[in-house]
Amino acid sequence: MTNQVLYHLGSRGIEYNLLPWQREYHMPIMAYSPLAQGGFLRRQLLTDPTILQIAEKYAVQPLQIALAWTIRSNNCLAIPKAVQEEHVLANTEAAIIELTKEDLNRLDEVFSQPTRKMPLDIL
Repeated sequence: MTNQVLYHLGSRGIEYNLLPWQREYHMPIMAYSPLAQGGFLRRQLLTDPTILQIAEKYAVQPLQIALAWTIRSNNCLAIPKAVQEEHVLANTEAAIIELTKEDLNRLDEVFSQPTRKMPLDIL
């Protein structure tokens, strides 16, 4: 059993109450569009200086850092869209990136955790 919702660095509203509830009941989240669908949020994941610095540290692409962030715990599965073989491989490689506490704190500074209940984002 799982709950499939939009979840990525730029869309963190579920962290306020849905994600804690799901953890309490040992129900994983399935993140759809874990790399953002497009538009401003997608561009931000590709161009944010903090993401770029962390990607350089691990010698990976910025979207691999964003995906590694989404699946950083055992409570979140992700289903990123990938048509080309190189994207499928890049997504797979994101699973072995272990972001440090410092990396996560830096990402939290740029992409804030919610401080109140928020409506679920839709595409």
